[in-house]
Amino acid sequence: MFQGGHAAAAIELYLGAFPSGRLVSSKEHAAPATGIMLAEIELEGQRILLSDSAVKHGFDFTPSSSLFVDVESRDELERLTTTLGEDGVTLMPLGDYGFSTAFAWVSDRFGVSWQLNLP
Repeated sequence: MFQGGHAAAAIELYLGAFPSGRLVSSKEHAAPATGIMLAEIELEGQRILLSDSAVKHGFDFTPSSSLFVDVESRDELERLTTTLGEDGVTLMPLGDYGFSTAFAWVSDRFGVSWQLNLP
């Protein structure tokens, strides 16, 4: 649930980051609210629901809940780390952490947390 009407921009970022991703459905809020009431996207075989909050609230995204993505190549991992991490926060830079030889953890510019792994 995004605040400030950022769901559409987030969908654009995610579908751009994952070329095989697709928009499954999207419905706009009715006036006076604006933005996306509910959208569903599919990324790497997983369905994700997104919405714009119709009211301001005192919480936002937190890294305690992350989207975990296994990738097939180092190039793909580097691209996703750069794309999703742009204007966001790097929680764990791309590196070898013992449990994975290539792993990165970023929070995108909307605050959504992504753990990216090359198994």
